[in-house]
Amino acid sequence: MSKSVAILGGGESGVGAAILAQKKGYKVFLSDLGEINERYKNVLSNNKIDFEEGKHSEAQILNVDLVVKSPGIPDTAPLIIQLKKRGIPVISEIEFAGKYTSAKTICITGSNGKTTTAMLLHHILKNAELNVGLAGNVGKSFAWQVAEKNFDVYVIELSSFQLDGMYDFRADISVLMNITPDHLDRYNYDMKNYIDSKFRIIQNQTKTDFFIFCADDEIIQNEIKNKNIVPALIPFSLNEPAETGAGVNENQIIININKNQFSMSILDLSLHGKHNTYNSMAAGIAGMVLEIRDDQLRESLSDFTGVEHRLEHFMKVHGIEFINDSKATNVNSTWYALESVYKPIVWIVGGVDKGNDYEMLQTLARRKVKAIVCLGENNQKIHDSFEGNVKNIVDASNMEEAVKAAYYLAKNGDTVLLSPACASFDLFDNYEDRGIQFKKEVRNL
Repeated sequence: MSKSVAILGGGESGVGAAILAQKKGYKVFLSDLGEINERYKNVLSNNKIDFEEGKHSEAQILNVDLVVKSPGIPDTAPLIIQLKKRGIPVISEIEFAGKYTSAKTICITGSNGKTTTAMLLHHILKNAELNVGLAGNVGKSFAWQVAEKNFDVYVIELSSFQLDGMYDFRADISVLMNITPDHLDRYNYDMKNYIDSKFRIIQNQTKTDFFIFCADDEIIQNEIKNKNIVPALIPFSLNEPAETGAGVNENQIIININKNQFSMSILDLSLHGKHNTYNSMAAGIAGMVLEIRDDQLRESLSDFTGVEHRLEHFMKVHGIEFINDSKATNVNSTWYALESVYKPIVWIVGGVDKGNDYEMLQTLARRKVKAIVCLGENNQKIHDSFEGNVKNIVDASNMEEAVKAAYYLAKNGDTVLLSPACASFDLFDNYEDRGIQFKKEVRNL
């Protein structure tokens, strides 16, 4: 008798898990409490996969052998609690797909920089003609690719929510970019819970595996001191490079791996700013571990075009530059954005606050920001945090208002920066929707 699986969530990861489960002989039922996108409904129907939307049929879900849940569903959801009480395993799509592939996996996490690093590393490996897939929080569903493709290597971007549902999965190469407060609403406002979640990236790794990490991150360094780390440790830093690892010396990034040294001028990197130097070093280390040739590595690090919605220099209107950084959903990400702009800034900020502490932004705001446009349903915390530091603070209830207000507050030579430091779900479907609306309204000016 075939095993039964319930997939909770009908987005990219859920539909991918359903495709793979069906291929592996499971009796599949997909359930989404919200509406399922028409494209995904067509895929499910064409594959004759049983699904529902707008509800969870608990009687059916509570009688399966396995549940694969969307990372967006918290462990505190009543249905998840019931499933766990019954002893029904609840795992992530990544965990499920990992059981059915022997491909090499490079897994990247961190509070910031993980998408850019994952896409940059995918670009490096693809240019070196490796048979490589991009999955997880970016690219296509890992499970869908395992079902339908035959990649030798996967670059997988992992959020803490995905890591929370992973138990037996093992990364051949793990990358931890940084850890700063984020998603604390999902972790009982306890930073230690969030740190533990991020460090799940190294679980099950062996002595033949690699752990690439930022040596300039105090939280990571403290955790490493208190943990027994099994894989080989490879640090990256803006300081002098370690004997094995990456660093910076006289505007050169230097990477030392297996007695081989790679060096390249920071000025030749396609991505600029301190945060992008970290991203380039992390991707470069992984490339060297996989024995990518120096010339191929250098070429890919110099011609990568970046990530949409992440410090995307979009366009100029009457001498005012508009930058789309909608992907900045936490304070640390926005710190990097403010730090990287050298012209007077009109800053569009706000959304769903995840327990933000804006104190770390106040010095930068005082020095660089001439006006703030608050874009969210509840902007009081932003007013309270910046009223002593920034002269002009106005509110907007939608993107059209926000962009027009920013345009009138800016003048020739200024920068309008959308870098919300918050989640998007009060006014938008997701950060992509927020970024797309921003660009549309800028075009309409």
